[in-house]
Amino acid sequence: MLEKGGNAFDAAIAVSAALAVVEPYASGLGGGGFWLLHHAKTGRGVMIDSRETAPSEASSDMFLDEKGQPVPDKSLDGPMAAGIPGTPAALVHLSRYGRLTLADTLTPAIQLAREGFRVDRRFVQTLRNHENKLSRYPDTAAVFLPGGKLLTEAELFRQPQLAATLTAIAQSGKSGFYQGAIARELVRSVRAAGGLWRERDLENYRIVERKPVQFSYRNTQITSASLPSAGGLTLAQALNILETVLNGKQDEIEKTHLIVEALRLAYKDRAELLGDSDFVAVPTDRLMSRAYARQQAATINPDKASVSQAAPPSPPTQQLPTEGTQTTHFAVLDKAGNRVAATLTINTFFGSGFVAGSTGVLLNNEMDDFAIGEHIPNVFGLYGSRANAIAPGKRPLSSMSPTFVETERGILIAGTPGGSRIISMLLLVILDYIDNAETDPRTLAAKPRFHHQYLPDVLQIEPDVFSAEWISALRSMGHEVQAMPRPWGNMQLIHFDRQSQTATTANDPRGLSDTRY
Repeated sequence: MLEKGGNAFDAAIAVSAALAVVEPYASGLGGGGFWLLHHAKTGRGVMIDSRETAPSEASSDMFLDEKGQPVPDKSLDGPMAAGIPGTPAALVHLSRYGRLTLADTLTPAIQLAREGFRVDRRFVQTLRNHENKLSRYPDTAAVFLPGGKLLTEAELFRQPQLAATLTAIAQSGKSGFYQGAIARELVRSVRAAGGLWRERDLENYRIVERKPVQFSYRNTQITSASLPSAGGLTLAQALNILETVLNGKQDEIEKTHLIVEALRLAYKDRAELLGDSDFVAVPTDRLMSRAYARQQAATINPDKASVSQAAPPSPPTQQLPTEGTQTTHFAVLDKAGNRVAATLTINTFFGSGFVAGSTGVLLNNEMDDFAIGEHIPNVFGLYGSRANAIAPGKRPLSSMSPTFVETERGILIAGTPGGSRIISMLLLVILDYIDNAETDPRTLAAKPRFHHQYLPDVLQIEPDVFSAEWISALRSMGHEVQAMPRPWGNMQLIHFDRQSQTATTANDPRGLSDTRY
């Protein structure tokens, strides 16, 4: 797109659409996301909010039984779990900032869907891991299990129905998806399978341009996602606390302890106070204030872990999330200085598992990101409050956090998939970039990761990267340290060096490395 004369925003459209085709397990037209933009000429920053919305027939107790308990998997599987998608509207909206037409920017994705691409090892393994989910609905099985069989590595995978839907968007813009034949087919198939969508839900969907969250940490400007993303506010809170308690004299264990305690406090407020600010009053100014950070910091014992407030036990099936690569993220920087950080998702792998009729569109299961009931965590173990309760037209709280970090020496464009761990991953990268003056994005992306989200009261760590001494020291301070089965995240970074006027890129070594196909 850049070679065609387009800018970073054109490239972002093309990349988003292509990923919808080649990574359908992570994002797509049936989902949503956040695009953080910086327009070089005007200096303006904006967040394009294409988060999914609850359908008009949704209700706060729609996933609970008569005893007020969650119906197993109802908020995760099938069309009831799907919010109204925002990605198609975002692609159209982004074109206002570009130089090329939608026909230009969507053509590569249309060709990939129509002509096919050869699936890689990760794609095949992901299909195998979720074969039961994909076989549940006939239209889904027809797309992802052609002929009733799993694809094999390097096999050509075609999605002609998805190509037709992308073509309709290229030709007719927003109305090509949200009105007319495709909208009718989306609603018909959803309702036939027990979902709640109405044609008016699609027709009424709107993109929202929001002011990003902006704050400073040690003379560095940080710009991140605003509500309904919890990312910007949670990062601001945690970093404001750390600016108060970190003095550069702490050793690695002491610093880790303070980071964990700052995360615990920030995620507590996430659970209790945050939701769609178009529906609920969120005390944003107080949460971001330095005075509040000092109050929070004063509650931290530098020698001992705090104890998160006890909550009723989770449902028996609830476990700590073990996956961390669903969702997708990319970064773009052009020669004019325009930049984009975009995080896109359909929530868990293959979303709801429901392909909507003949559209080829795999729907999200973002309704699980609402607080579906009191003391009921979502699939990532996150608790919520009435602020994030389901309501018609409301957008569920998210952790997606596309972020810009700007210092005198450079600009870091950052983001990652990873569910509830997205925010902590970015926090660690920001601290390494600023406090440790690490500017090589490859080093930043490869650093070991740990995570705490208030509840469950567990310090999660990646496997086989922290020493026994490190683990023992934190346990002696009262932290319950638990190594997860596998690493998490798939961070994508660009660093622009102001002095040399050069850019360096990095993709997470935990992500896809085999690009033969």
